[in-house]
Amino acid sequence: MEAKLIGLGVETFKIALYLSLPMLLSGLLAGLAISIFQATTQINEMTLSFVPKIILVVVVIIFTMPWMMNMMIEFTTKILNMIPTFIS
Repeated sequence: MEAKLIGLGVETFKIALYLSLPMLLSGLLAGLAISIFQATTQINEMTLSFVPKIILVVVVIIFTMPWMMNMMIEFTTKILNMIPTFIS
């Protein structure tokens, strides 16, 4: 019983990591590109670093939404199907 719960917790963290990875990577790459651009041009505008990252993360969320929803639905279904095993 405890092994199933620990496995479920580990799987929960894995799914959270998989779901957040596309947004985190796109924000990281955009921030790196913007930082290099700011360093080479010596433009230190604060909005130049935030607005493109926000736009890129929103675009990535829109494109990965079907995949994220499928993962969440499968995980939720798996948890709901496991409920009877935890009751007995």
